[in-house]
Amino acid sequence: MPGKVKGKVVSISAAGNLVTDIAADQLTDAPRDERLTVSCDEHVTQGLFDANHKEPPMTLLALLGEQGTLELCIVDDSAAIMLSVRPGEAVVVEWA
Repeated sequence: MPGKVKGKVVSISAAGNLVTDIAADQLTDAPRDERLTVSCDEHVTQGLFDANHKEPPMTLLALLGEQGTLELCIVDDSAAIMLSVRPGEAVVVEWA
């Protein structure tokens, strides 16, 4: 079943991840593969990963963070710096 969740960036982690107010339980029915898209500002990524992912450096990922919320990260770098996104920016998760 298609779904859509809207939220926003609420903070920046020590690693530079964009921490959102979208709770993991809001994504219970969401697929984890390319059917799921996450957009923030003009940046878009597909899929939902966990902390044990094996994606290469400089990849933009959406993941479920340790605090139980959706985070946007760039592997081995700071998403906040690389994407120039600050708290308050809208985040939209959609799936088919």
